[in-house]
This record gives sequence, C-alpha cells and structure tokens, in this order.
Amino acid sequence: MDTFALVVTVAVALFFTYTNGFHDSANAIATSVSTRALTPRAALAMAAVMNLAGAFLGSGVAKTVSEGLIATPTGKQGMMILFAALVGAITWNMVTWYFGLPSSSSHALFGGLVGAALAGSSTVHWSGVVEKVVIPMFLSPIVGLVLGYFVMVAILWMFRKANPHKAKRGFRIAQTVSAAAMALGHGLQDAQKTMGVVVMALVIAGVEDEGDAIPVWVKIACAAMLSLGTYAGGWRIMRTLGRRIIELDPPQGFAAETTAASVMYTASFMYQAPISTTHVITSAIMGVGATKRVNAVRWGVAKNIILGWFITMPAAAGVAALSYWIVDLAFG
Repeated sequence: MDTFALVVTVAVALFFTYTNGFHDSANAIATSVSTRALTPRAALAMAAVMNLAGAFLGSGVAKTVSEGLIATPTGKQGMMILFAALVGAITWNMVTWYFGLPSSSSHALFGGLVGAALAGSSTVHWSGVVEKVVIPMFLSPIVGLVLGYFVMVAILWMFRKANPHKAKRGFRIAQTVSAAAMALGHGLQDAQKTMGVVVMALVIAGVEDEGDAIPVWVKIACAAMLSLGTYAGGWRIMRTLGRRIIELDPPQGFAAETTAASVMYTASFMYQAPISTTHVITSAIMGVGATKRVNAVRWGVAKNIILGWFITMPAAAGVAALSYWIVDLAFG
C-alpha cells in the first residue's frame, strides 16, 4: 500500500477533526458564554481540556464508525473512498460554519462515508446506518427537547421560592460544571468518530487488523486536534445557539447543558451510537426555552437549523461522491 496515500488520508482525517472542533466548540460553551457564566476565553480553554479528556473515556463509538457503517476494500480504492468521504465532510463543515448554521459534523462524516462508498461501488451496511445513525438522528433531538423541558420545569419548581438574584448567581457557578460535562461528552463522541476513520485507514493499508485496539497515538492525535480546533472557537455558530434561538439565563443554560450531556453519555456508553452533539444541545435549548412560553423560542431560526439537519447527510454524500469520481479519474 502506498505509504504516501495513507499519510495524506490520516492528515485529512485529523484536519476534519480540527474543523469539527471549531465547528462544534459552540455546542459546549455557547450557553455558558451567553449567560455570562464564563468568559469566552475561559470557556474555550475549559472545553479544549475536557474534549481531550473525553477522548480517552471509551472506544465504542469509534468501533461503530470503523466497522459498522461501510466495508471498504483494501488497497488504493479503499483509501480513495475514505479520502473522498473526508473531503465531503470537511466541505460541508466549512460551508455551514461560514453561514453560522449549527449543522452536524457527525452526520457530514457519515454522509461522506456513505456517498463515497456508493460512488466506489463498495458495501454500505444499511442496517448499521439506519440503527446507529438514522434512528439516533431523529430520536436524540426528540429526547433532548422533551428532557430539556422537564428538567427546566423541575428546576423552576424546586427554586420557586428562592431569591431570583441569588439563584441566578448559583446557577452561573453550576454552569461551570454543566459546561465541563458537555465538553467532556463532546470529546467522548466526536474525537472517537475520527479515531474510527483513522483506524479504517490503517486497516485498509494493512498496518492494523480489523478488531485491533485503537493505537494510543491515534487517540492522542485525534484528541489533540479536536482540542486545538475547539480552542480556535466557532463564534458564528455560538451566536446562533446562544442568542438567536432564545435569550438564555443561567438556570436555562444549566438545564440545557445538563440535558445534552446526559443524552450524550447514555448514547456513548449504553448504545455506542455516534449521535450529533449539535442536534442534542440545540433541541435541549428549544425544550428549555419552551417552558418560558412557546413563542419565546424563535422557531424561525429553529426551522432553518432543522432544515440543515435533513440536508447535511445527502449534501455531504453528494460532495463525497463527486470527490471520489475526481480522484478516481486522476489516480484510478
């Protein structure tokens, strides 16, 4: 296997992780920054450290990505499929980042993998795609919305007699913990997705065998690039999540972050399902905001975000397929 092709593919995978970091950093910190619980710089630094820690908490999601979605042939064709998949995901990440749309980097990656595999006449494990990607894609936002609503209702009931100013100060402190939990879940989910892709590249190249443990250097490299990307920040998307959906206060921010973190840990440890952190935190914010009053949530912005959810996988798949045909024409 051409070592140069392997090195290039792994480098592109790590660059995808970097774009994932600055694209999705808003997921972990937007609510804390918008409620002034944390300064932007402190929030980014905290998120970067917790992303790094989360990457080492498990490998179930990485295994799902590397073995459960597509089957790539070994050799040059398999590497071209993987390269094209990453190009499709990165392209969609950059487009949505530019327009400030909190789309899912995870589903951009999954769409890229499926699109490139189909273009390369490779096998797609449709049962795995449906069970591990499509069903969680629809289910996790619904859970986030409903759970966020009830968590906020519980907070309102428990603190109904508390002094509002003291309660808000307390929740600003509590948000430091909930934002850290959110960032840890982001690392647990998103760093592992790229680990799975890098492992696929190593298997295609014959460097690793399928089912082998993830090399430590792969974990470190993916976690470090995600953390670097997170620290670079995603201010356009942060503005959408933190202000344009609803004006958040500290109790609402705490409820949204706690809800999203809980859903991510459950998906990672119980189901090894690679869910979208973007979907979960966005839906949790909507659920929390709906307790204030239904029209307090800017549903027009929410509608545009939901539209982005539905077009992300097909769009990334289309770009990946086009990329594969170009690479195949040039090097096939």
